[in-house]
Formats: sequence, C-alpha cells, structure tokens
Amino acid sequence: MAGHSDNVLALPTFDRPTRVLIVIAPYYGAISAAQLASARAVLDGAGVAHETVEMPGSLEIPTAIGIAHRQADFDGYVALGCVIRGRTSHYDVVVNESARAIATLGLAGACIGNGIITVENMEQAEERADADRLDTAGGAAAAALHLIALARTMRKADTGVGFKPGSFHHDAATKGPTVA
Repeated sequence: MAGHSDNVLALPTFDRPTRVLIVIAPYYGAISAAQLASARAVLDGAGVAHETVEMPGSLEIPTAIGIAHRQADFDGYVALGCVIRGRTSHYDVVVNESARAIATLGLAGACIGNGIITVENMEQAEERADADRLDTAGGAAAAALHLIALARTMRKADTGVGFKPGSFHHDAATKGPTVA
C-alpha cells in the first residue's frame, strides 16, 4: 500500500481499457464510505472502470480477490477495510492473515493495492480514511494502477510451446530429427 509521501507519483495512463475491482469490508460505516469515495475518485480520475463488492470482514477480502482473479477479467484490485484493535488477539489474526494473503496473491500476479487500515482507535481510523489527510484508500487505488501498468510493460515475449516453427525437421540422411 502506498503511504503518506512527500513524493507522490503521477498516475499511469493506459492505452487500452482497464478494469479494477474494489473489495471492501464495510464494518465501520463512516470509515468505509470515506474509503470507497476516495478509491473511486482516484480510479475515475485515471479513467479506469471499476466495480465494487462487499465482504463481511477483512479476512474475506483476500479470498474474494482470489476468486475474482481466477474467474473474472479484472486487471487489478483495491482491498479496503478497517481493523481497530480490541481486547482480544483476534485483531492480530485479522491483521496478519489478511496482509499475508494479500501479499501472497500479489506475488502470484494479482495487482492489488492494499488499503486495509489497521489502527489502535477510531481517531486513527478517521485520519487514515480522510482523503484530505492520510488517504490510505486513494493511495491503495493508485498503487493498484501502478502495479497494473508495471505488469503490462513487463510482459514476456510469446515464444510458443516446444520447438520454433521451421526449426525441427527430419533428416533423411541421418534417419533422425535435426534442430536448425
């Protein structure tokens, strides 16, 4: 996830249509509304089409992204949610496992901006969700766009499978195959 930086990268531009799925766990209504508005504003500003799905909690966000990555045609994803520390170790499980799963999906090729904010209290959550202050959701949307742009520029050349056309033929003199 992009953080609060004094060196904000310009959003990439795309030469073909780009689709992003926002996956949000709207556990805290006002925080979620602010996150969603900010992420959508960044995507709209970049001219990127987007859809939104809601999940019951932050632990379900990576699973939803994994399903969409396997079964749908999205170029990237924005994960949004808010986890506020409580009195039990459940906070640690949600924070660590959602981050681990999102990182694993990213390493497998999914372009994900992680905007799940993890905080100690509501005041910190409000600061991170506010587009005029830390704007973690806008940063996550921008991060997803940068990853999509990187993935599009880092495509490997299509080399086909097996031998290159015309490089394999049968040599009558040796009664066997030769590779040119």
